[in-house]
Amino acid sequence: MSNVRIGLLGAGRIAQSAHLPAISKCAGVELVGLYDLSPLLSERVSRRYAVQSYGDMDALLADSTIDAVVVAVPDRFHFSLAAAALKAGKHVLVEKPLAGTLVESQQLVALAKTSGMVLQVGAMKRHDPGVRYAAHAVRERIGKVLSATVWYRVMSAMRPLVEATYFPPMIVDEVVSRKESAFKSDRGNYLLVTHGAHVLDGMRYLLGSPKELCARRANIGNDYTWHGLATLTDGGLANFEITANVHSDWSEGAEIYGEKGSVKMRTPFPVTMAASEVEVFDETTGLIDKPTFGDTNPYKLQMDYFARAITEGLPGDPNADDGLAAMQLIDAVNRSLKSGGAWVCP
Repeated sequence: MSNVRIGLLGAGRIAQSAHLPAISKCAGVELVGLYDLSPLLSERVSRRYAVQSYGDMDALLADSTIDAVVVAVPDRFHFSLAAAALKAGKHVLVEKPLAGTLVESQQLVALAKTSGMVLQVGAMKRHDPGVRYAAHAVRERIGKVLSATVWYRVMSAMRPLVEATYFPPMIVDEVVSRKESAFKSDRGNYLLVTHGAHVLDGMRYLLGSPKELCARRANIGNDYTWHGLATLTDGGLANFEITANVHSDWSEGAEIYGEKGSVKMRTPFPVTMAASEVEVFDETTGLIDKPTFGDTNPYKLQMDYFARAITEGLPGDPNADDGLAAMQLIDAVNRSLKSGGAWVCP
């Protein structure tokens, strides 16, 4: 079959560090061109990948040779760009979160369903083979979950050093960088949305949708932490933590205890492109299972699946409804915070 022809909307940090390298490694996709509001980014990044730089977004969306787009722009633009692409008859892979607000997320879900196009959300950790293995073990091997803990702790001073090790040379528009910093001045809300989209989607993927939750927030200077408790469908409880930043190494993972065993997972810093380490204990046999994986780049694997979804008529993974559910959980955390940590339903 012919390749899925991709147009890229947004040529900034996440596009250069993750999506463009992933596309270049996928056998089933072909990068046709890109557009960024910054002429510097459009011209220099397109030159690096030897593809067309489109003068405006409408020109890219009007190109009938493009099958799908990757939306890799700041959160507040997700809705407008993804909606325009769907209306233009393009399949869409939109970076997480699905949209900047819950209302926009609801509108995008409705549009995706009427368009008939694939809308996939870039919560790429669902394509981490370790996370997939852990989710399968929770659903099929350890029985009803009594207790679980899910955490996500972003490192502080070490983060730029680690990124410098793994990232390709980055093309930066300093004017755009300064402008974007102003939109992140509400640091607490920004961190909850951008990191919570991963954590809360991951918790839902592993444990199912919680029935209700409560949460509290604390901060010391620019370091924020959210801790919460969620009730699970089978009656168990799950603790979740989102911290940005910790003055330590990256730490992310889950510990899940069921009727018949347990699942423990440690997820490395995403830029390493490594799979999560998983340990599954089966109480009936007394054996511990620690799988090893080969293809471990979650950005490449999500692009592989996106191409399959388009060519085989599959839903996105995660799909628009999953993206909306993550935003509903973020909204529930905010509602609980405003009510002093009260229990709320997502």
